[in-house]
Amino acid sequence: MDPAPSPASSNLARQINLKWLHRLITSSIGRKFIMGITGLLLCGFLVGHLAGNFLLFKGEKDFNEYAEWIHHQKLLPLIELGLLLLFLAHIYLAFVTTFENRKARQQRYVVKESKQYDLTLPIPAHNWMFISGSIILGFLLLHLVDLRIGIRPDFVYTDSAYANTMQAISNPIGRIAYIVGPIILGFHLAHGFASAFQSLGLTHPKYSGLIYKLSIVFGIAIGAGFASLPILVPGMANRSAKPASTTSTAPAPAVAVDLPAHD
Repeated sequence: MDPAPSPASSNLARQINLKWLHRLITSSIGRKFIMGITGLLLCGFLVGHLAGNFLLFKGEKDFNEYAEWIHHQKLLPLIELGLLLLFLAHIYLAFVTTFENRKARQQRYVVKESKQYDLTLPIPAHNWMFISGSIILGFLLLHLVDLRIGIRPDFVYTDSAYANTMQAISNPIGRIAYIVGPIILGFHLAHGFASAFQSLGLTHPKYSGLIYKLSIVFGIAIGAGFASLPILVPGMANRSAKPASTTSTAPAPAVAVDLPAHD
């Protein structure tokens, strides 16, 4: 017969129950808090991802070495799983919050009435964030199909991460997508970065203006940084390869050979 649980173990079970997590996810304030946390963590990922992609400017050797180093990390599967969960949580909460606010005819952000630190957009910021987020989701799926899953039928995939990436950002249609997608991402971040601080309750009249300016700078930096890759890298790669492909193919001048004289 199993012994009855001790009072200490019962108290421990009550302390670690997950009802608080359920309340956090189902409450409006809790969802915005989680959105703020996931948003800032994803911002950190974007900074690291952009830094790695900038190695495209250095050339094939450096970028391939970086890609190989990344893929040899033992914790990579856990990191990718964590990123996936962050994206899914952020996207899910964005959809839930948007539809609930529309149903209740309320605005998405509690502090939106004060437009002192809001982007000047032709549509309300909460609608723009939902629209831009949906576009970014489509762009993310395209990016995964192109370079993570590798199932684009018009691509010739190789073992070179540089060559595969160049196909994605040099393809006529893909090049447009890899320019427009980051620009939309930049606008999303320009508002979302500051909104994350609002959701976490980290705003104050003394430094709200600074956070707003940093949010715009961050959005521009990330958007312009990623968009610069399809704009600049293919041209740089073509120019660096041009001398090798245009070397003279004229036959070498004949070399005079002294033949022995016949008597």
